[in-house]
Order: sequence, then structure tokens, then C-alpha cells
Amino acid sequence: MRRVCLTLPTNRPCAATIAAIGEEAVYAAEHFGVEVRLLILDSCDAAAYAENAEAVRGLPRTARTVVHHLDEARQRSFLQRVIGHAGAVKPDLFLDLMLPDRLSYGACTNRAFLIAVALGCESVHRRDSDSRYQTVNGETVFPIHHELLSLGKPATEAAHGVSQTALAAEHMGKRVAMVGSSFVGELSVDIGEIQALDPDVYHEVVGLWAPQHWSEAQKRELVDESFRGAGTTAFTGDHSTLTLVDPMRVDMCNIAFHGVHEHVPLPPATDTIGSDYFLIHLVHDAALPGVLHNRDIVNYYTGERRTGPGFMAYQLRFVKFLLSMRYFNVIYDEMAQAAAALLDGSGQVSAGAVARLARRSARLDAAENVRRLDRLDAAYRKLGGRYATFADLVAARRDRLLDEARRDIEDFALLAEAWPALVRAAGTTPVPPSPERR
Repeated sequence: MRRVCLTLPTNRPCAATIAAIGEEAVYAAEHFGVEVRLLILDSCDAAAYAENAEAVRGLPRTARTVVHHLDEARQRSFLQRVIGHAGAVKPDLFLDLMLPDRLSYGACTNRAFLIAVALGCESVHRRDSDSRYQTVNGETVFPIHHELLSLGKPATEAAHGVSQTALAAEHMGKRVAMVGSSFVGELSVDIGEIQALDPDVYHEVVGLWAPQHWSEAQKRELVDESFRGAGTTAFTGDHSTLTLVDPMRVDMCNIAFHGVHEHVPLPPATDTIGSDYFLIHLVHDAALPGVLHNRDIVNYYTGERRTGPGFMAYQLRFVKFLLSMRYFNVIYDEMAQAAAALLDGSGQVSAGAVARLARRSARLDAAENVRRLDRLDAAYRKLGGRYATFADLVAARRDRLLDEARRDIEDFALLAEAWPALVRAAGTTPVPPSPERR
């Protein structure tokens, strides 16, 4: 029986989301005859973990859905054994890259990738704890419907289950590596207040993630599209396209991968928004088939982001994202040029090819990022208030932020080089049972 991993990484109490993703797991098992391993990677403190555990105990019991609710202690135990079996020269370093003591969107998803391999799952379907599903006429709109219709199938076969095909004939023999959609609701990055305060400053700040050589027209188009997902258009009926999926049209809260995640990891950067989007770009640039559908998830903001410390932490993650683009813009350009060269002899994405691009980009001059920080400083100070206070924080950490941006790319290259060995080791490593295991 086909086995898939539906995963929810979280660092907050999210009983409602757990209940909803439990329903999605049951839907997948009942409608597609698959076995679903629902993997909840929980980085909460003890009180919040207990709240989530209670929600897990309330999930419906079915023959083809198994829940794995793992706290960080269980995740660490699993990772230590995988890293040991892989023969890593610096096991403590790799453990830190896989389970850092700071927030990392890429690292939490990498843990899901390895655990999915250990569980014998052929695909990984990721959701987020700060999002919810749309409903139409009382029916929940589950993205896994389109994911299981197409993921892993040869494009020639998947073409029969989509609304339209926009894929060149040369790619039709390849398997569908990714199925995804986007979100509706609030911006994916919490910077709407900047736009409300000063649209010109918003354009200046958001435009900083574009390559510096782009024209103003290109930057304005990017700003207009950035972080908006599918806008506010509610779901009314299914539509799906077999294509090379545009990375700007999908979001990591609504994504599924087949194969690619077993060959290349995500960047493990800490406190950096967007560090988990790399594979979306890789699938596109390597010309691997994907399906874009319209079962968008609803994005919302948690209250913590609007507190004083929450605001500062979130804005810092945004700044680190902008600095990371000094390196990723070059990597993405080179991936687009490399195209088929990103694949190995078996037609899979090559960790070695990605690692080489990352290592080369880490040698780039940091002058562009110095200019980014200068422009950010002026923009935030123009906004005044807590934004000016945040500018003071960034100024005090300026050198550290520049160093971290480069080191994050070096860490990514290191992890990419080790990824094949880690995946092989994960395939023979048991997953610790969760307290709620049924």
C-alpha cells in the first residue's frame, strides 16, 4: 500500500490545526486508499506540548492513519542515531544544523524529510500551524486531493487527472516531483503595516530582495507580486495545471514533494523567513514536472507577532531573508542556466551540483549586503516609532548579520554534501514512538 507523510511542524499550541490536519489524513486514506503517517514535529514548551498532545488524542482512529507526535527530545534521539549511522565527521555540528536552538523553517522541514524516509513514505505533504483550510458548502477543501492525484506519477499519466497541461513534450516522460498551491488571506510576510504607513517605503524594502541589476520595472513587478499568494479569491471549484510550476505561485504551507526531498535538503538557516523555499526553485529550474492547483490554504497571523518582542523577532527574520538573497539570487540564476545539469544520471536532482553552487556563492562580495542594510536603515528610520527602534537593533548587530548570511550558505553546502548519506541512514533508523501512539 502506498504510504505518505502528512507533516505539521509547530512551535505553538495549535489544537484546531491538529484536528483539521487529522481530518485531511482521514480524507486521504478514505479517498485514495493510502496509508497516511501524520507527523507532528513539536518544538513547544511542556505546557503547549501537553495541549497539542490532548488534541492528538482526540483525533479519529482509522486503520490507515497513524499519528507520530514527536517532541524535540524524540526528534533529537532520532537525529543522533541517523547522524551516527551516516558516519558524519562532526556529529554535533550536523545535529545543530538539523535541530538548532533557534527557529529554522528549513531545518524543521528537513527533519520531516528524514523521518518520512524512516517511516517508509514515498512523499511528504507539508502544512503550517498558522493556516487553515477553506470550506465550501460545509465541505473542507483539502489540498492533498490534488497532491495524491498526481504526485510521483509519470507526467503522461498525471495529465489525465488535471484540468490542463502546459508542459513541453520533452518533459512528459518525467515523474511529477511537486504539487502545490498558495494561500489566501493576510500577506505571507507580516509587513502589511509598512505598506499602510508608507507605500514608497514598502516598495523600497520589499524591492531589496530582487537582484540589484534588475530594472525598476522588474522590481516593481516583483514587489506587486510578493507575499500576496492568491490574494483573496475564495475557492469555488477545482482547477489544476500540469506544468513547470512558477515558484511565485506556491507556498510552503501548501506543498508536497516526491523524490526531490530525498536528494537535496533545504537551507538550515536560523531566524530567516523563506529559508524553506529552495526546493520549489530547484524543481522548476531542473525542469521537473509539477502540478499547480487552486485549493489555497487560508493564512493568518498569530497574536505573538504583534507583541513587542514578537515584532522585533519577526522583522529580524525578514531582514535576514533579504540578506540571504545576495547569495540565493545568484544560485537561482545559475540553477536556471544549469537546467538539466542539476540532474544526476538517474534523472534526480544532484546534491553535489547544488552544494557546488552554494559554495561558490558563499565567496561573493558582501558589499551588496552592506548597501542593503544601509537602505533598510534609512527606510525603517523614515517610518519612525518601533521601526526606528528596530533599526537601532539591526545597526548594533550589523557585522554579525552579514557574517551569519554568509555562514548560512556555507552550512547549506555542507548539509547538501552530507544529505545522501543522511537519507540512507534514515532509511534504517527506527522512529521513536510518541506517547499518543495508537
